Amino acid sequence: MDRLGAMLGEGDPLADEAVDALATFPPQLRNQLIVSMTAGNNPPSAPPAVVRFFEHVHHVPFWVDDARCDRGGAAFLRTGIFGGFVLAFRSLVLGYCSPAGNKALTFSGRLTASAPRRLSETGRFVEAVCLPGGMRRGAPGFEASVRVRLMHAQVRRLITPSPRWNARLWGAPINQLDMAGTVLLFSLVAVDGLRRLGVQLSPAEVSDLLHLWRYAGYVLGVREELLCVTEPEARTLWELITSTQGPPDEDSAALTEALIESPRVQARTPEELYRAARAIELGYGISRYLIGDVHADALGYPQNAWRLMAPLLRRLLAGPHKVLRRLPGVDVLALNAGMAYWRRAVSIGLGGQDATFDLPQNLPG
Repeated sequence: MDRLGAMLGEGDPLADEAVDALATFPPQLRNQLIVSMTAGNNPPSAPPAVVRFFEHVHHVPFWVDDARCDRGGAAFLRTGIFGGFVLAFRSLVLGYCSPAGNKALTFSGRLTASAPRRLSETGRFVEAVCLPGGMRRGAPGFEASVRVRLMHAQVRRLITPSPRWNARLWGAPINQLDMAGTVLLFSLVAVDGLRRLGVQLSPAEVSDLLHLWRYAGYVLGVREELLCVTEPEARTLWELITSTQGPPDEDSAALTEALIESPRVQARTPEELYRAARAIELGYGISRYLIGDVHADALGYPQNAWRLMAPLLRRLLAGPHKVLRRLPGVDVLALNAGMAYWRRAVSIGLGGQDATFDLPQNLPG
């Protein structure tokens, strides 16, 4: 715990030095440099700090197994809409429950002001990492991971000098424990949520999904000693990280409300508003089941009948899911259907545009 405590004040030195150097470039030229170096080029104009950053990014640790990464991503994508439920209503919400970890999101202002797009960007990132070959150089997941890492460093660069940032209470913005926790939210915590919904992944699938996010975590700048190999390791680290956190605060509730009630933001007609209201009720009900009553009550969730649907869904899914997985060809069909779901869900949320993960220029307010 003492060692973890020190990491609350630690950012990502390679990325932090890189964005400091990139700050001297005009935005368009800076973006061109990032695109070129992400693809593996090394322009003479690149500052030494940026070169060092990309040397780390392009170094593939000896333990990385591309086939396992592909299998792990496929295991998650096959879960389709249930993976979407778990990502939105469990993983992200539990991330918001950290009163120190959520402060960087609160300072950025985007999650409450532009919740639908910001949430779709997160979905796009997870989808890109999980695509077949997604974490190979030049692939969508690898490029998104590099962009997200630099974006996090830029957020640290903008927030740290702010007199509103309380480093004594919150540590460094997007610190090592925050980043390690995010990797676990997209792997271990997601697996636990799927299990609660009755979608069981095999031990091998869980191991491969952890492997995928272990490598993604490396590219994202997480210290290697915080990148877990096995499920017991991941569970131990998650318990240690959560033990450093206080209970959800007002920012936790505001971020969660922006997440679950985002359908209302996009509704225009009375019919759309009606559908949005039903979707919000369903979201609160499923999320309460996935995160538990203690967290749900702390976040101010309403009590509604939809909370009873999730246990029923579990009973309906558990048996047939086990039987179907034994049939030849089902995994391929499920993967294709799951990938189609993620493409459509993300495309709708982004309005047909793509997620760019640009470096922010300033903070609101």
